[in-house]
Amino acid sequence: MISKAKISLVRRLETKKHRDAHRLFVAEGNRLVADMLPAFDCEWMIATSSWIATQGDIRAAQVVEAGEDDIRRISLMKTPQDVLALFRLPAYDIDEVDPARRLVLLLDGIANPGNLGTIVRLADWFGIEHVVCSPDSADVFAPKAVQATMGALAHVRVHYAELDRYLDLHPHVRVYGAFTDGCDIYTHPLDANGFVVMGNEGNGIRPAVAARVDTRLRIPSYPPGRRTSESLNVAVAAAVVCSEFRRRTPAVP
Repeated sequence: MISKAKISLVRRLETKKHRDAHRLFVAEGNRLVADMLPAFDCEWMIATSSWIATQGDIRAAQVVEAGEDDIRRISLMKTPQDVLALFRLPAYDIDEVDPARRLVLLLDGIANPGNLGTIVRLADWFGIEHVVCSPDSADVFAPKAVQATMGALAHVRVHYAELDRYLDLHPHVRVYGAFTDGCDIYTHPLDANGFVVMGNEGNGIRPAVAARVDTRLRIPSYPPGRRTSESLNVAVAAAVVCSEFRRRTPAVP
């Protein structure tokens, strides 16, 4: 049986206040937890015997073997899987980010946890190792965001900072921004390194950050001049932008 205290703890970890207080976050799902185990310290895990049998040596402080009913009681998901784990929140140093030698994503006010998690997953796919979010962006360690990353948090480090002030610390690094107007991303020259800013789902990039953008990029609709929807979902736009940067710039070893 799972204790009421443990169930209560998992429920509390749905909120950032308690994640910060306990320095823990929740991850659920067979593949997701397996991908996270090498990257984060696991404090506690509950899993079915069949899932445990497929993992070999599990790096966790405590592993509780349980049936599906017990996992369903503690799960935050509508359709629970075979494992739930509590991981230690990491402590990253933003000074390790080197935009002069790497492409770095900046996320300005991305409010939806699903969008944020999906963008982190995209960053992983396109070899972007660091994402810097404004403080009012969603918390990447919220359960919905963690699920949306599909394990990409094991490879991508997510930082939080005031973006305008952060950009001022790198005055010689080129800053690209995604806007509904600007240069056609498919024809404008792109560098392999620097910052790429994606803005809030409804309001775009805020003025203080936009003022520090060197190159405004737009994703043109097709065909030119055709009446269409106002904009793309920010995660979809991020996929297009990252893909085009990687298509036209050489890989960095």
